[in-house]
Amino acid sequence: LEDFPGMFLNNETGKTSLKAVHAPYPKVKEQGGHNQLQMLVKERENYIAKTSGTRSFPWRVFIVSENDKQLADCDMVYRLASPCRLQDVSWVKPGKVAWDWWNDWNIYDVDFRAGINTETYKYYIDFAAEHGIEYVILDEGWAVNLQADMMQVIPEIDLQELVDYGKSKNVGIILWAGYWAFARDMENVVKHYSDMGVKGFKVDFLDRDDQEMVNFVYKASEVCAKYKMLVDFHGVFKPTGLQRTYPNVLNYEGVNGLEQMKWSSEKEFDMVTYDVTIPFIRMIAGPMDYTQGAMRNAVKGNYRPVNSEPMSQGTRCRQLATYVIFESPFNMLCDAPSNYRREKECTEFISNIPTIWDETVSLAGKVSEYVAIARRHGNDWYIGALTNWTPRELDLDLSFLGEGDYTLELFKDGINADRAARDYKKEVIPVPTDRKLKIHMAPGGGYAARIQKR
Repeated sequence: LEDFPGMFLNNETGKTSLKAVHAPYPKVKEQGGHNQLQMLVKERENYIAKTSGTRSFPWRVFIVSENDKQLADCDMVYRLASPCRLQDVSWVKPGKVAWDWWNDWNIYDVDFRAGINTETYKYYIDFAAEHGIEYVILDEGWAVNLQADMMQVIPEIDLQELVDYGKSKNVGIILWAGYWAFARDMENVVKHYSDMGVKGFKVDFLDRDDQEMVNFVYKASEVCAKYKMLVDFHGVFKPTGLQRTYPNVLNYEGVNGLEQMKWSSEKEFDMVTYDVTIPFIRMIAGPMDYTQGAMRNAVKGNYRPVNSEPMSQGTRCRQLATYVIFESPFNMLCDAPSNYRREKECTEFISNIPTIWDETVSLAGKVSEYVAIARRHGNDWYIGALTNWTPRELDLDLSFLGEGDYTLELFKDGINADRAARDYKKEVIPVPTDRKLKIHMAPGGGYAARIQKR
């Protein structure tokens, strides 16, 4: 998808057919929306694109599988994207990110007032360094509000000090950017923060897929690559393979991620069912900035939306498993470092899970019911499995391991995980010689494991 609007397919009432819908070209726009960071389209043209009739138009892809599990391992969109346009990609470093916004900067057991300030971010950097987490993000709030100007930093933040402090601990800094604040002065913004030592941007509130916005993501990717800066597109349309053309584009939102748990009631949003649906649907399009890792977990009926101390729907092991199930080369740890420090086993396991993979094997799956995937990085394999609100046993075939003796470090739902979602059990066992692994998951549960050759 380049220099053209995105496409949605809508079912036509009373017909067995689909209708393509494209956003018309913007005619009249005005600054507004969230904190004046969006360009709102007030009027559109009666055409969808300005373009040459001799050009190549975007691929339209229908993906058909013999069974559901095959859909959870499909790279067709990536394969059809334009080849890489960068001569050197050695500087592009995927990794994990200690994230601030989901946990509302709500840290404790410290001697300073937590919030959007230099001391708080040093705490995040220290946590990231302790666990080999590559990045810390400064989400919304570091720049002066309502100005749409990324050169205006709030006085509570010494950005250069944080960049230097992070560099001393091998932790890179990523900056959140509202769309219009970034787009209106793109080259100067990117060069300025590249010179400072910032590693990239999370660009948010694009919220359109008309031709103008599609062109923006290409321009942003190109300019960021010029200055060796990474990009995570948030508040964006579904991915279409841009990460192949510009590998500095590490991730995209375009998904109802865990942030929904800060405000959505159980009746408004069933996250557990959603989690076992998107691997077969949304993930086909590309990586997902879902932002998992909640250490507060709730069984059905116990969940409540809480902005400053949010929780997940489903079990603790479910959260661990999503780091394997969901493709995410730039992956957040959404919870507060203070909470992770009280959950050493889970934090170490999450921190050690890779964000890029050499091989994937889809083990089992049925849309909206369950999914199980194995992924290899180097010599180690990881397994993730999720179920919906139905407790479930799965028999997983590990014959892909081949010959040899293997050890399985596993995290499984505890016997009381159907009552206390945080209940889990860690075990280290040999992989069965017959390569048949039986797993059990509680309602809203999950299973995660690391396999190493002995």
